[in-house]
Order: sequence, then C-alpha cells, then structure tokens
Amino acid sequence: MYSFKNDYSEGAHPNILKALMESNMEQTEGYGEDQYSLAAISLLKDRLNCNDVDIHLFCGGTQTNLTVISAFLRPHEAVISANTGHVLVHETGAIEATGHKIISIKVEDGKLKPIHIKMALEEHTDEHMVKPKMVYISNPTEIGSVYKKQELEELSECCRNNNLILYVDGARLGSALCSKGNDIELSDLTKLTDAFYIGGTKNGALLGEALIICKDSLKKDFRYLIKQKGGLLAKGRLIGIQFLELFKDDLFWDLAKHANDMAQLLTKGISDCGYEFLIQSPTNQIFPILTNKTIEKLQEKYAFYIWQKIDENNSSIRLVTSWATKEEAVKSFINDLRLFSI
Repeated sequence: MYSFKNDYSEGAHPNILKALMESNMEQTEGYGEDQYSLAAISLLKDRLNCNDVDIHLFCGGTQTNLTVISAFLRPHEAVISANTGHVLVHETGAIEATGHKIISIKVEDGKLKPIHIKMALEEHTDEHMVKPKMVYISNPTEIGSVYKKQELEELSECCRNNNLILYVDGARLGSALCSKGNDIELSDLTKLTDAFYIGGTKNGALLGEALIICKDSLKKDFRYLIKQKGGLLAKGRLIGIQFLELFKDDLFWDLAKHANDMAQLLTKGISDCGYEFLIQSPTNQIFPILTNKTIEKLQEKYAFYIWQKIDENNSSIRLVTSWATKEEAVKSFINDLRLFSI
C-alpha cells in the first residue's frame, strides 16, 4: 500500500536527521534562545531581504494559526475565510475555541478576492455583529490553487484601505512558490502581508513552521502569547536546526519542486488516461475525477482521500505528493489506473 494521502507521511530529509544527530549531545539554551534558532531566524531574514520582521518558530500549523489569530484580534473581532479555508474546515474549531468567529465566504477556486472582503464588510455593520478584522488566506489554497502577485496585491490594498489584517497560512508555501506560473517571490510577502508563515512540516522537516510578523503593531509581547497557548517549545533548537538545514542552501526549494514535479507527472498520466480534474492545480495536491469503481480498485494498492462526490458514479479524489515521493510509485499508479480503466 503506497500513500498519496498527505505530504507528511515520511519522517524528515536525511540532512535534517544528520544535523539533529550531530548536535544531539550539545547543551543549549531553551525556548528558542539557542544559537541554532537564532541563526535560523537571521538566515530567514536574509532570505526575505528584510530585517524589520519578527520571526517565531512553531511546532505545527494549527498551533500557529490559533496563536496568531487569538493574539492579533480583540474579543469581538472575526476572521474572513474562504469556505474551503483550513482554519474553517480542518482545525476542529480551534479558532472558534479562542472566541473568534470565522466568517465563511463561498468561493469557486479556493481564493478570496476584494469583492468577497467587501461583501463581508457590508454584511457586518454594527456592534450587534462580530467585526471583521482579519483576512485569512492560504497559498496554495486547500484545493491547490495559487495566488498570482496581482491578486495578492489587490487583496493587500483592500485590507489596508479597510484597516484589516492580511494573514497567509503557508503550510505548503514552498509548493506554491515553486509552482508553474508562480510570479510571487518570498520577499514579496513581507511587503504585501501583515503576517505569514513558512511551512516546514509538509516540506521535509520532522515538524516546524516559521511565523513572520511584518506589521510593527502586531509584534508586541508575542512570545508571552506563544507561551500561553502552549507553543513555546523547551527544546526549541529542534526546530531551529531544521530551518537552518532547509534554508542554508536551496534544500527547501528543491524539496518543494520535487513534490510539484511528481504531482505534475501524475496529472499528465491521469489526463492521458482520459480523466478530468476538479480544479487545475499546479501544486503538489491534485484532484482527479474518477469512476467510483476505479477508485475502489485503486484503493486496494494506494491510500488517498475521496474529496468530493460528483454524481452517483463519479467522485473526485485528492492525491498529494511529497518531497520523498518516488517516481516509481507515481508511474505504478498511472499504469494501474490505465489497466483499471479498460
């Protein structure tokens, strides 16, 4: 059984494991004050071409999101999210548990646009309703679509004109920025967003996300809030070492590119078999539409999620490739699909 369920089934890239082993018996400061975490933060600032940001290292994406949103918003303020947004659908009500409502906006391609933001603002007009304060997006989205630079610029302008915080969930940011047709640079995010994070967990790390806070007014006392939410890791160096390995050369980008390449190989093979897709995704998540009978046969050898029922006979599945996906596994899947489709 080969899994295409997610991009964190494997452990970590060997370079990371080697670095962790080599530093294992060293004594360091705790809670992210160690030399590795400080060096990783300095390196990330260099890669961002921006020293005027605060960077905090977290264990996982949900922990990052709930800490950020609860820290940045007052009790009566709410988050605007696409109806497919991770914070809305796949975080077990973590945001609502901090006391903040998520305003769901129905979108077709997973992406929020200024018109959606204006709709939410026009529907929430006074103190009898929650007040929209943050716009949450992910890049790529939950269905694999990617924001173009112009789209992000338009969102950024809309947020600034309406005194809203723009926050980007970057759990798969590497995949988005390495995708075909992408025109956003990592450094653009420091200019166009108020905060975002770079995901390591889904791109070759054992665990870890790097939160970048760009807006000065959001930086104060943030470490207090990380601690209060249980996110200040005593052995913080475990994340610092991993981000050092990911960014000291081009490993982060190489791993994301490999995941995308394997997804595009799957896409071509599936298309050649005559199947269509729920959405044209250039990232490491793809959503082919297959017959239910074919899906049942594939499930005997491969693990994946059934994403959406299309009709009585067809469903869309989600296939996710990772930094470690083997080309042989991709070719095997395509060959089996071809056989099962006869």
